Amino acid sequence: MSIAIANLRHVFGLKGDVANNVAFQDEQTIIYPSGSNCILYNIETKMQKFISSIEKSGGMTAMALTPNKRYIAVAEKGEKATITIYDLQTLRKKKVLTTTEVQSQQYVSLAFSPDSKYLVSQGARPDWTLLYWAWEKPNKPMASIRTSTNVSNEVYQVSFNPNDNAQFCVVGNGVFKTFKYNEGNLKANPIQKIEPQNFLCHSWLSEDRIIVGTDTGRMLLFEGQEHKKDFHVSSPVAPDSTGGERSGTAGQSETSESGMRSQTPVLCVTKYSKGFLCSAGNGIVYMYEKTDERELYKKAREIRIPISADSAQATANMKGALHEIMHMTISPSEETIIATSRNNQLYTIGLTGAEISKGEQSLFETLSQPFHYDQITGLDVCIRKPLVSTCSLDRTVRIWNYENNSLDLTKEFQEEAFSVALHPSGLYVLVGFSDKLRLMNILIDDIQPFKEFTIRGCRECQFSNGGHLFAAVHGNVIQLYATYTFENVGNLKGHNGKVRSIVWSQDDSKIISCGVDGAVYEWSVYTSKREGESVLKTCSYTCAAVSPEGGTTFAVGSDKTLKEISDSQIQREVPAADTVLTQVAISRSGRMLFVGTAQGSIRAMKFPLTVPGEWTEHQCHASSITKMRISYDDSFLFTVGEDACLYTFKIMDKEGRGLKAKDITYAEEILISKSDLQEKDTAMKELKTRVYELNMENEYQLRLKDMNHHEKTKELTEKFIQEMESLKTKNQVLKTDKDKEEAKHEEERQELIERQHLELRDLESANNQKLMAEYEKYQELQAKSQRMQEEYERQLAAKSESHKQALREQTEQYETKLHEKIGQLEAAHDEMRQTMRIHEETKKQIEEDADREILDIKNMYERRLREEKEGNMRLTGETGIMKKKFKSQEQEIEALKSDINNLNTEKNKLNGVIKSLEKDILGLKKEIQERDETIQDKEKRIYDLKKKNQELEKFKFVLDYKIRELKKQIEPRENDIKAMKDQIQEMDTELERYNKNNTALDLKIEESKQKLKANKEEMAVQRQKVHDMEAELKRFRTDVSNCVQYIQDPQKLKTKIVELNKKYVQSEQAVEAAGMDVDIQKEYARQRDHLERSVASFRKKLTKDQQIHRADNVRIMQENVSLIKEINDLRRELKIARTQISSLKYALNLDQNKKVHDLEANSNVLKKGAPPIGPIVAPEELDQTKKIVEIQKSEIKRLRDELRHTLNRPLSNGQRLPPLEVAQ
Repeated sequence: MSIAIANLRHVFGLKGDVANNVAFQDEQTIIYPSGSNCILYNIETKMQKFISSIEKSGGMTAMALTPNKRYIAVAEKGEKATITIYDLQTLRKKKVLTTTEVQSQQYVSLAFSPDSKYLVSQGARPDWTLLYWAWEKPNKPMASIRTSTNVSNEVYQVSFNPNDNAQFCVVGNGVFKTFKYNEGNLKANPIQKIEPQNFLCHSWLSEDRIIVGTDTGRMLLFEGQEHKKDFHVSSPVAPDSTGGERSGTAGQSETSESGMRSQTPVLCVTKYSKGFLCSAGNGIVYMYEKTDERELYKKAREIRIPISADSAQATANMKGALHEIMHMTISPSEETIIATSRNNQLYTIGLTGAEISKGEQSLFETLSQPFHYDQITGLDVCIRKPLVSTCSLDRTVRIWNYENNSLDLTKEFQEEAFSVALHPSGLYVLVGFSDKLRLMNILIDDIQPFKEFTIRGCRECQFSNGGHLFAAVHGNVIQLYATYTFENVGNLKGHNGKVRSIVWSQDDSKIISCGVDGAVYEWSVYTSKREGESVLKTCSYTCAAVSPEGGTTFAVGSDKTLKEISDSQIQREVPAADTVLTQVAISRSGRMLFVGTAQGSIRAMKFPLTVPGEWTEHQCHASSITKMRISYDDSFLFTVGEDACLYTFKIMDKEGRGLKAKDITYAEEILISKSDLQEKDTAMKELKTRVYELNMENEYQLRLKDMNHHEKTKELTEKFIQEMESLKTKNQVLKTDKDKEEAKHEEERQELIERQHLELRDLESANNQKLMAEYEKYQELQAKSQRMQEEYERQLAAKSESHKQALREQTEQYETKLHEKIGQLEAAHDEMRQTMRIHEETKKQIEEDADREILDIKNMYERRLREEKEGNMRLTGETGIMKKKFKSQEQEIEALKSDINNLNTEKNKLNGVIKSLEKDILGLKKEIQERDETIQDKEKRIYDLKKKNQELEKFKFVLDYKIRELKKQIEPRENDIKAMKDQIQEMDTELERYNKNNTALDLKIEESKQKLKANKEEMAVQRQKVHDMEAELKRFRTDVSNCVQYIQDPQKLKTKIVELNKKYVQSEQAVEAAGMDVDIQKEYARQRDHLERSVASFRKKLTKDQQIHRADNVRIMQENVSLIKEINDLRRELKIARTQISSLKYALNLDQNKKVHDLEANSNVLKKGAPPIGPIVAPEELDQTKKIVEIQKSEIKRLRDELRHTLNRPLSNGQRLPPLEVAQ
């Protein structure tokens, strides 16, 4: 015996009547209510977390998230209005707020302060009380006030000032107030008077600016408690089917220059950094942005909810109202908007520029999947696929995938759907409508009806486990139909009231039914007769379930008990703790039993059942559960309710046995109509053709781009050469300017050096004088410090000695007095003891005078005692005076010590000043030394620069000459390269012409081959005819020769001749006619065959030519690219070789003519006694340089041969490009 475990896995649905029902916890997580739970939904991972409501709750009415995103407050209605605060990190309850100051049973709005420490809650009718809480403190509101004095004037929203914890705003029907909390009281702030309106919403745009929306489409902007500006929001009115115009939600319209537009209520206002958003009827959101003009805010964009085009025209007005956006929230980074509509849907749109274009209309997208928005009436689970089907009063049938938590299909109909059943294969669905029962195909993207049954208002229908039969309820009759032949195989009659539930046994041999008449019947499918019954007229049954073996039935109804029925007898009745049970479901393993309640909770019952029952309750739906099913593998529990939510639970028994022994492999088959398949094939072919055309076009565009690229490259090369020349000219000009600037800087440097020498001498003299003065001050201060120290030490010794002497004297004096007093006290004690003995003896002897004597003695001793006490007091006072004197002496000693310390401190300060002055002197000396060294370094550097400048002047002449020589060498090479480019271009053109000629010749050859083949076939036919004629002629000659023997007998000869005539002449005509017909047919066939072969060959040839042409083009392009790359590489290598040659010539000074000129110049200069112009090169170095030059020349020759070989490479058609003339 155990209680099954049920863990909430996923929820499909939204509770749309909760105030502020959506909020961002972070960029990826949103919070929204569903049923009786708060859902934390991750937008990216699609995962959900859950916060359960309190037990016996009447449902959520409002929620609010703290600005720091750590806590959430949920208001729930009940006997007492309750606010529960949850921690979003642990998902556990943090605090529960209740109070007796509110008469209403619910709160309509909640809001947290900017620092998340305070909470304001607005109660509902009849008192409309506003409470101000410090929610972290004890459970008591800090202040309260009634916001509406009229019970009928509703209050809708409350919110805090974003910059003030004590100020908040309240709006409602005829209510617009701001309050301020001050010292335990809430005071209303004065606001400019305006006419009473129905204020629906508001938002704080800044610390002193509020925007308020009304039901007439007006938005009022208040700044500093004053009415600043009005904004009018209107939505376009679309013509209806009668040619008129469809009014908006507000039911009012106004005429403008642009046509008729309806006034719609402003339902929600939300602030963001650039302005604010407002929703205004029919699923429209307007974005207003700040401006610097008088309008303050200007309408910038319009966002709409996409309404499906297949919606019924008769329900257009209703759909417009259902799509009204009630609440909005913006992500912390303001990149995403999440909105909720009146029909319980979640929508999203990004605020980035890619998704919203300024001035254009944008559309919302559904977040995750669309939900039901009206009571769900039907639920069923598929066996072979992970599918769940639901139907609702919102006229839709939806197919959900519980494996990946998604919506696979949705279909909207004209009528309301009351029941739904999924075929075990997952390919068909049975739906009961108000007019008919329809069997429909589940296609890949649609649900299409293919058979209708005349069963009106079918509230229950169910396929058998094998899928070959289905049962449908028609009033109080259960009709059985064959799934594939649609025959009515049986009618189960016996119920006196409407049948509320039918269930098949696992072997499909029985059907269990129950109804409002209090009867639970067991039917045989084969005989259509009743085999068992249990009737309890006081109970109206709503659901039944049968055990796997089919022997036990579990039923629930209006009597608040769970019944176990076996053998037509009620075996157990388990009371449900004063709760109506609406649904019951048992697992196929027979180990888990679940029931649903009218309050929306599910109970996992202890199974087998016990009396009283034991269960675990799970809060889920916000209203009554209408259907409950368990998946075929006993892993999942599904529930739906009147709150339009679908809940999915992961279930298992206590031992963790959640799956059956044999796992089920889900089917992947789908249905698709033939027309859809043909359309998809046609579309695929068109797309393939389009892809081919695009590829061809792309190749053509690539060729054009390559040609343009080559032209641009050529232009850029010429441009860069021109720029290089201009830069060289600029370089010469800059060098001239540099020489002038160097000369100018040299003169300024000399002036600075002279000025520095003068300043240095002045500084040295001034520093010497300061140093002498400081040294004299130091000597004086040192002498003064020594004198003061000696004097202070002398005074300290005298004070210490006098203090010690006075202390000794006072100590001796007080010790003497203390000894005297002690002696007197002992004597007084002795005397007192003696007197007591005398008193005792006198007391014994004289009893009559005892009282009088006792009084005398008492008075005497009291007097003495007073005297002694006075003496003691006097001594105590003298002792206190002495102690005070002693303390004053100690204070004087401490003061002297502090003076000594101050003097020592001053002495240390003076020593520090002396040391700092010494350090300054050393620093100045070092600075003087460093400056001397700097001056020497600069002088050396100036000398080096002068020498370097002389050398540069020498090299300048050499470099100018070499540059001129190199220019002369570069120009012919560049002309050669240009000629080569032109030649390559001509070769490309000629190559294209050759390809075209080859293609034309191939076509002619193919055509000639076809003609030759046709001629051969014609020749064979003619040869056959000749052969036949020769054979016929041979037979005729034989017959003629046979007739010759009757030449003597004319009669016989005539007869034979006639026979010959009949034989050959008539047959010849017939043969000729037949032969002509046969020849015509053969010729026709031959011509047709020839034409077909020609067309086929032309097609093959065209395809082949296209492939060859494409391949040739690609190959030629690749060869051209490779040739261009090789040419560029050769140019680069040539340039590198030239650079190396020039660098070697420059480094080794190997230009022979130059060296000879330098040697001659050096010899002439040496003769004159001047230094040489350039370095003197040894003969060995000249030989080595010549070898290097020879190596470079051979390398250049090799590169030229490679280039010539590349250009003469054979093409694919065996031809060669014309030879390229390379300049030597």
